[in-house]
Amino acid sequence: MVNLTTRRLQRACDWCGVRSGRDYDKWAECCLTPAPAAKLELAPVIAESPVNIECKVTEVKELGSHHMFLASVEAVQVDESLVDARGRLDLARAGLTAYSHGEYFELGQRLGTFGYSVRKKPAAKKPAGKKPASGKRPRR
Repeated sequence: MVNLTTRRLQRACDWCGVRSGRDYDKWAECCLTPAPAAKLELAPVIAESPVNIECKVTEVKELGSHHMFLASVEAVQVDESLVDARGRLDLARAGLTAYSHGEYFELGQRLGTFGYSVRKKPAAKKPAGKKPASGKRPRR
């Protein structure tokens, strides 16, 4: 189960990351609500998370001190407030956060749009040239 984290959930995310479920009831400690997944029964979703992605592990690769889990997405639940009038997902409104090298960051600043790195730039307009005094066209 992948539950996307928001600014509102950030404290709970950090707390759950440093405390063991053997010693604490993380749901109760963080005032989180377990909700049934749409398709998978192994784990609940976090009701407060705006996006829940239900995944089924297909392969585990050992990478020295860590393991990499490969999975297939079986279902996705999205809070209706993040879907615009045209039915498009607008994650910028979610206040998502990310973790990088011991720090948390709020996401949301647009850096570009799909394909911006390869998009052709519009042709520059040619400056309006002066007509020769004689009224003749210049040779090319």
